[in-house]
Amino acid sequence: MSKPLRRVTRGAAVLGVAALALTACGPDTSGGGDATDDATGTDLEGVEPADEITFWTNHPGGSADVENELIAEFTEETGIAVNVVTSGANYEETSTRFQTAQGSAEVDVVVLSDATWFPNYLNDALTPVDDLLEAADVDTSGYVAALYEDYLYEDSHYGVPYARSTPLFYYNVDHYEEAGIEAPPETWDEVAEVSRQLMEAGVADTAFAFPPQDQYPAWWMANIVWGYGGSWSDEWDFSPVASPETVEALEFAQGAVGDWASVASGDPADNFSSGAASQIVQSTGSLGGILETASFEVGTAFLPGGPAAEGETPTGGAGLMIASDSTPERQLAAAMFMGHMTSPESTAKFSAATGYVPVHTEADMSEVYAERPQFETAVEQLGRARVQDFARVFVPGGDLLLSQTLQRILTSDADVAEEMAAVQTELESLFESDLSSEVEG
Repeated sequence: MSKPLRRVTRGAAVLGVAALALTACGPDTSGGGDATDDATGTDLEGVEPADEITFWTNHPGGSADVENELIAEFTEETGIAVNVVTSGANYEETSTRFQTAQGSAEVDVVVLSDATWFPNYLNDALTPVDDLLEAADVDTSGYVAALYEDYLYEDSHYGVPYARSTPLFYYNVDHYEEAGIEAPPETWDEVAEVSRQLMEAGVADTAFAFPPQDQYPAWWMANIVWGYGGSWSDEWDFSPVASPETVEALEFAQGAVGDWASVASGDPADNFSSGAASQIVQSTGSLGGILETASFEVGTAFLPGGPAAEGETPTGGAGLMIASDSTPERQLAAAMFMGHMTSPESTAKFSAATGYVPVHTEADMSEVYAERPQFETAVEQLGRARVQDFARVFVPGGDLLLSQTLQRILTSDADVAEEMAAVQTELESLFESDLSSEVEG
């Protein structure tokens, strides 16, 4: 592999997490100093921001109202009009529409998720934002580093964090009290221990509910795998998905089902809110809905750790990106817009309205914490954020493959080692057919 594509990710600097560095093989975007090449993006000399831009969004987390409020503030402050296009019902639809619209539709800023932005990057549909943000006087040092660095390749960022989330451990405080449990578990071994107490106390149908295939189990179950020292991949090396550590982690989960855990038939949040399940792991974005529907006190805690690592949490959600087809004038206005939508004041409003975590370290969330103290757990847990493994978010079909396999493992006596060996083979095949020519430059 020549000219490696470098991805650097850091934990939240404000929380004192040490920096990490990841490298992978990919296209050379380092450039040779040309102000208009891929590395430096747009030539901004003499450029004035356009008076109108187009924003494609799927309104993540039901955010249409708060988005419109923030957009109205931006227009009032800058005089720049924003044409809002509902680009899909979800991230996947937005990404598909954006990919097919290159050169044929007007779009300046687009919402793309953790699992959909990379194909657009490979297709040269996104422009680096560093120089644009600097020209727009956007101070990026305040972004939660673990979230902002998700978009860093070859020393260039390709987006800013917007609708971001992590999984969170939820527990029924009433059930804990009935079962004599004084504190939430800190490790998965402790989860098993308290879960058996809950089952013996007969407080719920199941002590813990795993997600089914269509609820993205490969997202948060990476936490269990990481805790045992495994992973879905090591950059473009897929052998860790079948490693003894990954197999051991998934055998633990498989053994839990039928003992102290079950697999939900739908959204595990429904099982939890109804009191049928005492504990779940679910997105921070589910907190508002759970608090509205649950008739009991809801507790939240950090994700549990394993024998090899503390409870690392996968990042998720979406960022704001700038289309490479956009003109320099519109790109500059788009950068101003991105800065406004992710400012401390804006992210505080957006988080309060949706349940997504604030992406700026200076966001004042005191009112939210006073009303929903459980939300503070999610923000504090950002110090344990870890960028997801390439196999899930960058390999086309990778997440579906992992989710289907996890469903089989959790709902049958399938041999875990054999299943994960097959996954490794399939991931390698998907990589060779869909990505190898793109990332080996």
